[in-house]
Amino acid sequence: MWEAWWGTRGLTTMKALTKTDFHFDGQKSVYHGKVRDVYNINDDLIVMVATDRISAFDVVLPVGIPYKGQVLNQIAAKFLDSTSDICPNWKLATPDPMVTVGLKCEGFRVERITRSILTGSAWRAYKDGCREICGVKLPDGMRENQRFPEPIITPTTKADEGHDMNISREEIIKQGIVSAEDYAVIEDWTRKLFARGQEIAAKRGLILVDTKYEFGKRDGKLYLIDEMHTPDSSRYFYADGYEEKFEKGEPQRQLSKEFVRQWLIDHGFMNQPGQKMPEITEEYAKSVSDRYIELYEHITGEKFDKAAEEGDIAARIEKNVKEYLANRK
Repeated sequence: MWEAWWGTRGLTTMKALTKTDFHFDGQKSVYHGKVRDVYNINDDLIVMVATDRISAFDVVLPVGIPYKGQVLNQIAAKFLDSTSDICPNWKLATPDPMVTVGLKCEGFRVERITRSILTGSAWRAYKDGCREICGVKLPDGMRENQRFPEPIITPTTKADEGHDMNISREEIIKQGIVSAEDYAVIEDWTRKLFARGQEIAAKRGLILVDTKYEFGKRDGKLYLIDEMHTPDSSRYFYADGYEEKFEKGEPQRQLSKEFVRQWLIDHGFMNQPGQKMPEITEEYAKSVSDRYIELYEHITGEKFDKAAEEGDIAARIEKNVKEYLANRK
């Protein structure tokens, strides 16, 4: 299903893919996440469709953001390719601008949040007096958007419903979510992946502020899975002006989903009981779309190709994926 918004003169249509219902050969099941729809092919492959849905505060917003899925999928694919020397990952191919096909792995029920700067939810907690996140102690006297001496890892447990919960390294191992042996490997990979992301961002005039990684296992082997370094899973600041803005206590120019969260906060919504989702206008959705495209072009150094501009998005995806799967046989 796609939504169409007409421009003020009725000449332009912006499409957003918000729902999928594909039936691929060998399909065993489908999982509809907050943003991605994940199709299980013969318990062997995963077809991951990055839709144009957008979530914030653990709720999916009522309208889609044109081109968002393509931005997420293509950025993730580029980073998976450019970090495959650090660790193996699940990706096999991107048969469509909004789709990645890869190996089906058993994912660990934990996300590896890695932070280089005190901001976002960590800053909100710090401001309220919190001095320890996920077993990582934080010094007194830090200010918003201040760099940590070195990046910190603050894992969360993955929740199917509701909020993800912070958890420490010790609890993850104690609860048997990840073995101590596997944890040591993925912690090493996490630090190396984040360092690579910082290097790539710096070349583009950006700072990789924080991000999340997910890992899984297949036939006893560890893999990096899901997305990486996208504006949904990561936060970027512009390097130019960072120090000056920090010294003055001014908000940083950033490329991330935080501006959507901040807009919702400003409109009285944090998904608390009794709060009502504000209306999301065509103009606002377009502005969010523009920000996602801006990030794509900044982080990749390439012009964004609006592949989804014409035709039926779902039909195109179905055709491309079916052709890819047929050619694998």
